[in-house]
Amino acid sequence: MVESRQKNNHYDIIIIGAGAAGLTAAIYTNRRALKTLIISKDVGGQAALTTEVENYPAVGLIDGFDLMQKFMADAKKFGAELKSDEVIEIKAQDGDFVVKTVGDEFSASAVILAFGLTPRDLGVPGEDEFKSKGVSYCATCDGPLYKGKDVMVVGGGNSALDAAEFVSRIANKVYLVHRRDVFRGDEILVDRVKKQKNIELILDSAVKEIKGNNTVESVIIYDVDNENETKEIAVQGVFVEVGHIAKTKWLGDLVDYDGHNSIVVNRNNKTKTKGLFAAGDVTDIDYKQIIISGGEGAKAALQAYKYLQTEKGIKGASLDWGTVKK
Repeated sequence: MVESRQKNNHYDIIIIGAGAAGLTAAIYTNRRALKTLIISKDVGGQAALTTEVENYPAVGLIDGFDLMQKFMADAKKFGAELKSDEVIEIKAQDGDFVVKTVGDEFSASAVILAFGLTPRDLGVPGEDEFKSKGVSYCATCDGPLYKGKDVMVVGGGNSALDAAEFVSRIANKVYLVHRRDVFRGDEILVDRVKKQKNIELILDSAVKEIKGNNTVESVIIYDVDNENETKEIAVQGVFVEVGHIAKTKWLGDLVDYDGHNSIVVNRNNKTKTKGLFAAGDVTDIDYKQIIISGGEGAKAALQAYKYLQTEKGIKGASLDWGTVKK
């Protein structure tokens, strides 16, 4: 154990994910003087894809990407390292954890899982064929590519409403398709969408097929009460905003799962495996909000610190004074 902790690739704690939960956890672990590594394919998670955040206290209206950059700046300020990579395996080994990525391998005395959720597919013909060829899961990222064009947004929650309102400022026409007759999102977002003259609402409908040659050219939708009643709409882009799923099964039996494959944690963010914690949207907490993820990340970090002190004898800063471990 002592020899392992002396290696350059060993950390007191590894945080997997760089969204609100992971970055907040990194701020707290570093302020407790724990040698911390964040591993993530991107920075900001879903929050970074939101064009307008209005409900984060004391900040006011802010772009989600800008807010997450502030989170990242704070994490780095206190000493966190960030590696851009994808974790493919975690093993409990000799009281520590071995974390394997696509391109490297690390070890840690504790791990926090905070990698969020993955966009849900529609599962219709043509979707896979036209991914990145007209089918997108990020309006903020790809919306500017459709200036003056006709597009479709599929979904009925806040992410779909936000995407439709954002793209309406760029595209010529936006069709918002939702399989119910009412939206599940916040009323303030619903009102904004309804005020946009170039957004057409298509309710009680769902996508049957996405068509095209080299790129998307049209979408076939159907009436949810009568699947034989179909309609083909010419569009050049489709933004899929039908929720997110937890891709967690690669963790094997290190954690327990609920019915949605979310990681089951107790009130202290502990999983079934000692030293393995989880926080944010990937867990079985009810609400998926930036501020909640941040709070859960802080909790997980403090519990991990407590675990490292009591179980591993690792001494960080006894108080939250911002000491950075060298």
